[in-house]
Amino acid sequence: MLIKKDALVLFQGDSITDWGRNYEDPADLGQGYALMTAAWFSALHPELNVKFLNRGISGNRTSDLVARWQQDCLDLQPDVLSLLIGINDTWRRFDQNDPTTPEAFEDHYRSLLTTVRQKLNCPIIIGEPFLLPVTPEQQREWRADLNPKIDIVRSLAQEFNAIYLPLDGIFAAASTKQPAQYWAADGVHPTPAGQALISRAWLQAVGAL
Repeated sequence: MLIKKDALVLFQGDSITDWGRNYEDPADLGQGYALMTAAWFSALHPELNVKFLNRGISGNRTSDLVARWQQDCLDLQPDVLSLLIGINDTWRRFDQNDPTTPEAFEDHYRSLLTTVRQKLNCPIIIGEPFLLPVTPEQQREWRADLNPKIDIVRSLAQEFNAIYLPLDGIFAAASTKQPAQYWAADGVHPTPAGQALISRAWLQAVGAL
């Protein structure tokens, strides 16, 4: 089991992690995979008395995490960090004409992981950004931007010895059983079933299932 007794687990990311959490309540986990994961882990392993926090913020890119990393990660002193970020680094290219180059993406992501290793040295769980083929013509362009970023995340996970959740592959496999919209109506934001897929992958990866 990766997670030890009385550990503090921090979920970080964008809207997929945020998922409606109440920013005025620091203990609120939102209504998505962070809540599902914390609930299942706590039900399966109550003896460990693990605490979970969610600091995901909708719309965030890697650069936004860098800007708030001290307050929303390092100062919280988590024993385990779970990080899912990256789809907005692609999305903003297409909806706001504000691209993030692969080089900038890698610099931002590396900065996050480096400071965690240097100041916390805690286990890191990385979920790769994902995109489901709900609108294939439009998302073919997105893929050309996202795939190099996924490759960067995979490489950094290996470099920093992180536990890796291959979510893009997991959702691709799931989309052979039900249409992509079943898992994420817009290709990005998971349905409850999609959120549960993330949660199951997370729990399996840390040895909780």
